Amino acid sequence: MSADHIPGRSLVTKRAIRDLVRSAVLSVYGVTGMAGGGPAALFLERLGVAHPGLRIDLEPQLRVSLRLTVAYGLPIAEVARQVESSVRYTLRNALGREPASVSIRIGALVHEHGTDPHAVATQPAPDQPGTSDLAASGTDVA
Repeated sequence: MSADHIPGRSLVTKRAIRDLVRSAVLSVYGVTGMAGGGPAALFLERLGVAHPGLRIDLEPQLRVSLRLTVAYGLPIAEVARQVESSVRYTLRNALGREPASVSIRIGALVHEHGTDPHAVATQPAPDQPGTSDLAASGTDVA
């Protein structure tokens, strides 16, 4: 086998770049998804026609535009910085090409409904013994 390098070309589809960017974005802590479009856009995305929240331009330079949903309560600027860093790193390593720009817009903040952390901290869980249970047990362990 020859050790000489033969110059060549690689063809990367727009779909492959879209998949790389989507994976890089969704791997960032605090990003809950891509924003945009509503039910019609989701239907078109499943058909492979539209991709809400993600736009890639290849000409004249590689440009990425994102519209994201972010978890409520996190610093938006830090999440956006991490997203940009992740996208640039992924494209640089996978394609050997740096995007000219990465534009990020926050479409919505998502609040996960759940229990109030303050209420949980003040009341013992039902299966956990309370202080009166320990006192009534007659043991020296507290």
